[in-house]
Amino acid sequence: MKKFEYPINVTKSFLPPFEEYESVIKQIWNNRWLTNNGPIHMELENEITKYLKVNQSTLFTNGHLALDIAIKSMNLKGEVITTPFTFASTAHAIVSNNLKPVFCDINLKNFTIDVEKIEALITDKTCAIIPVHVFGYPCNVKAIEQIAKKYNLKVIYDAAHVFGVEIDGIGIGNYGDISMFSLHATKVYNSIEGGLLTFKDDTLKDKFNSYKNFGISDYESVKYVGSNAKMNEFQAAMGLVNLRYINEQIINRKIITDIYKSQLKEIEGIYMVEGKANIKHNYAYFPIIIDENKTGISRDELYNKLQQYNVFARKYFYPLITDFDCYKNMYQFNDLYNAKYISDRVLILPLYGDLLHEDVLEIVDIIKHIIQTNKR
Repeated sequence: MKKFEYPINVTKSFLPPFEEYESVIKQIWNNRWLTNNGPIHMELENEITKYLKVNQSTLFTNGHLALDIAIKSMNLKGEVITTPFTFASTAHAIVSNNLKPVFCDINLKNFTIDVEKIEALITDKTCAIIPVHVFGYPCNVKAIEQIAKKYNLKVIYDAAHVFGVEIDGIGIGNYGDISMFSLHATKVYNSIEGGLLTFKDDTLKDKFNSYKNFGISDYESVKYVGSNAKMNEFQAAMGLVNLRYINEQIINRKIITDIYKSQLKEIEGIYMVEGKANIKHNYAYFPIIIDENKTGISRDELYNKLQQYNVFARKYFYPLITDFDCYKNMYQFNDLYNAKYISDRVLILPLYGDLLHEDVLEIVDIIKHIIQTNKR
């Protein structure tokens, strides 16, 4: 097998035709409005709200600050149940708000929080649940809603991976009290950097806008201890133009996902997540789980050998949050067997809208070759 002449990375940021972006940012030169809720920002916010089929949304400069402010807005105190199988931002936002994360195991079907294990973790100190939609696959939102109502808990979804996902035609951002979306350059849809909160409670709009602007509520009043999390006009312009291409990108990603699935299903010991008919997926990532006992090769060995062919997959999420140096031995947690099992075996293969189909087939052939060679 020959190596690729050029690197095939796990993702590649989508950029629209330059002329389209240029035509939008010309407005910035005309009106000299660079940030602070400019006209492009407001237009993007309106268009995203419609696209996601949600009641309200508010833009931020990045997803982490959006999540941080979502937590602040709820005035939470005590313990927050979340998952260890997520990006560092989820736990950081909880801890930086002086809350204690309580880590719940995940299920083995789509790696989201195991709803059957949540109630056992609820105490009189529990104030909220922050579940994470993983790799574009949504949590069991109905079960989480029932648990939250039963125990009077707030629900803030880390929806970084699920932009555009729908359940039975309902936008994923309608579930819980608040959902946070990441619009980072590596996501299905990007505004260079960016974040977004969706919510139903209209009264939260002014609160969010104040928090992201240093807590300022009017020219002479600072109501909250806020931060600077405003999206600027250049980010908004990229988001506005990229929104024109989001459906096309999702279609392209689906085709690539289908190729992977059709070609990899014949390899014993490689497992993939199955989608559901009632869910409109966005094909954000393509994870595979490697069973070393059947493939004869570990995830780490396959990861390293793929790089020899210029294919750069990603061990994601690895390590678990609970194994980070900054959190190790700081929090008690119950059995996280599933999360540990998946974290040690998951590999994200390259997936982006303009990944050539022949390159996908070549990646699969390389994987087959590596496994077959390793067994000899």
